Amino acid sequence: MPDIRARMEVVEADITQLDVEAVVNAANDRLAPGGGVCGAIHRAAGNELAEACRKIGGCPTGQARLTPGFNLRAKYVIHAVGPVWQGGGAQEDFLLADAYRHSLELAQQHKVASIAFPAISTGIYGYPLERATDIAVHTVADFLRGSEAPARVVFACFGSDATATYRSVLARLA
Repeated sequence: MPDIRARMEVVEADITQLDVEAVVNAANDRLAPGGGVCGAIHRAAGNELAEACRKIGGCPTGQARLTPGFNLRAKYVIHAVGPVWQGGGAQEDFLLADAYRHSLELAQQHKVASIAFPAISTGIYGYPLERATDIAVHTVADFLRGSEAPARVVFACFGSDATATYRSVLARLA
């Protein structure tokens, strides 16, 4: 299996514009259109995405659900529900790692070769960026060590602070 770091990349970009098979939506537990990356994905995908999410009926924190990408370049949207930061004592780290793992499992089940993740839970959910990035990168790396798919994982960052943090954590990955 090739070097795990070679399968992961960090870009500062609009996740809705990336050329990947699946984009991960930092979703709420109702899978309803929201703000931030969730709102951007829903706007870019079109009204059909909200309807598909309504039919699913929600998703527990730490889990993920899959829908078509509709008007996105991506074939799929994987809706991952990360935790709201409550200070670190409410299993937030475990739930955040689970959201990444479940997203990757769905990607694997649907034979997705490339997937893009936002910085789940770091926006309105208040998760500390460095801590969330460390969990994201290490969870993805652990998953990739045991799997050939997806072949490419993109961390799509909004802003230079997030980009620098992801690049730093990825560079330190053993």
